[in-house]
Amino acid sequence: MRITTLGELMSTHDSSTSQVSSKNIVDTAAANGSFHSLGKALEAADLSRVLKGSGPYTFFAPTDAAFEKLPKGTLENWLKPENKAELISVLKYHVLPGRALAVDVEKLTEPKMMQGQSAAIKKDGETLSIGGAVITQPDIASSNGIIHGIDTVIVPTKR
Repeated sequence: MRITTLGELMSTHDSSTSQVSSKNIVDTAAANGSFHSLGKALEAADLSRVLKGSGPYTFFAPTDAAFEKLPKGTLENWLKPENKAELISVLKYHVLPGRALAVDVEKLTEPKMMQGQSAAIKKDGETLSIGGAVITQPDIASSNGIIHGIDTVIVPTKR
């Protein structure tokens, strides 16, 4: 069985069908109103600058509700300066290099995330998930990529 790579998907995708925002991923997420906790985490991890860059990126962005599902104190602990490396790892595990709309994501099986580990993609009927997190807000366009809002913070395995 041949697995299609993200690069192959990107070269065959007609990008003229998706509207592109003039805002980058970070500013688009901030304007959405569902990603306040994520914004704080990106700032604490010094990743805002990276995700404001040229990209393109596909960002599986945990909503505020996703952060609320974490065990009490988890986010606060990650935001401490001494836990910055762990926070960076978690956040990079939500970023896929390249621009992938939901129709592209559903064709992937275990894409390698910016953090270095792979995350499993599953489609069950109309439900699309990554690493066990359901994509609840697909295809939020930005100038340097795509945001897919997810309902759970996905955490990479410890190495």
